[in-house]
Amino acid sequence: MMDTPSRPRAVLVVGGGTAGNAVTVLLRRAGLAVDLIEARPDWNATTGSGITLQGNALRVLRELGVWEEVKASGAAFDAFAVTAPDGTLLNLVQDHRTGGDDLPATLGMQRPRLQQILIDAVRESGAAIRLGTTVETLEQGAYGVSVRFSDGTAGHYDLVIGADGLNSATRAMIGIGDKPEPTGMAAWRVSAPRAGGMDHTTTAYGGATYIAGYTPTGPTTVYAFLVERCRDRNSLPPASYADEMRGLMKGYGGAWPEIARHVLDPAKVNYTWFHRLLIEGPWHRGRVVLIGDAVHCCPPTLAQGAAMSLEDASVLAELLITGKNWDDDLLQTFQERRVPRVRTVVETSVQLGQWQLDGVRDADVPGTLTRTMKILAELP
Repeated sequence: MMDTPSRPRAVLVVGGGTAGNAVTVLLRRAGLAVDLIEARPDWNATTGSGITLQGNALRVLRELGVWEEVKASGAAFDAFAVTAPDGTLLNLVQDHRTGGDDLPATLGMQRPRLQQILIDAVRESGAAIRLGTTVETLEQGAYGVSVRFSDGTAGHYDLVIGADGLNSATRAMIGIGDKPEPTGMAAWRVSAPRAGGMDHTTTAYGGATYIAGYTPTGPTTVYAFLVERCRDRNSLPPASYADEMRGLMKGYGGAWPEIARHVLDPAKVNYTWFHRLLIEGPWHRGRVVLIGDAVHCCPPTLAQGAAMSLEDASVLAELLITGKNWDDDLLQTFQERRVPRVRTVVETSVQLGQWQLDGVRDADVPGTLTRTMKILAELP
């Protein structure tokens, strides 16, 4: 499929999450016309508790021009602690600087703050933004894609980027039937005040759950999570979430009693199943291409979900900006560059969880992490 010479290129980005916001900023910086639509009227600006960003994610955020804001909003560190369930320190491990020596190994921050920083960058980029809007139909032609929107309007684009997340409607519209599959694990998540000594990610394995951990997300906040075997959601009314999470915390010492003291509002507790997805076939159909969670997702056992979405945006933008023809070859090149790296992350993330589900005691977790982080330190 060749490009039409009669007008400048235009791109539609479907989904205003991490991947969609990032690719919008990068394409606008190159002077391309970009429309971004987001189904939620609030642009997901208040959703979520905390997020852990490793160096390779920070590297893309620096490329976006938002690193200084991210750094000022979060808590950076270069080590993580492993404790016994009672809080006894077992090991303090120096983490890998996958973004290079000039970036911290890891940064924790509040997820809504990261989203707001990216929203501000999209607005400043000059992209055309429509919230509370979805795609109703996609019709591919010789020179691009004709789109009808839920607000009754229509548009024509040289490329549509589906960045609409785990349950992507774009993925289904272009005939890709793959769906995310539960891994058997789930996480309780909550934000709480940061107390003294909460200077890096700290995890305990075993006890009342598989993993009990917390990560500082700023000068005054911490993000706490408990990972267990997934339960039937019907057995967990949302009004019980705070009680359920506090009950699980009772099995842990150290900082956990202080964290538990602040888990009172069930509306601030999030319960999420872990899923996996990696589309094995083409990530595009004609001039509609998928990125981020729409095409791959993994459990947060490596803390690489957002990083993979950010890298997708960076690599696709690079190819679109430098590529003469936006054709099958270019979009296939995008997939070929991303698949080996994404596959490593998805399979390793799932394997780390499966070892715990299966009760494997002699798994080579340190070696697996070291090998994976060496791969992620390379440029995508």
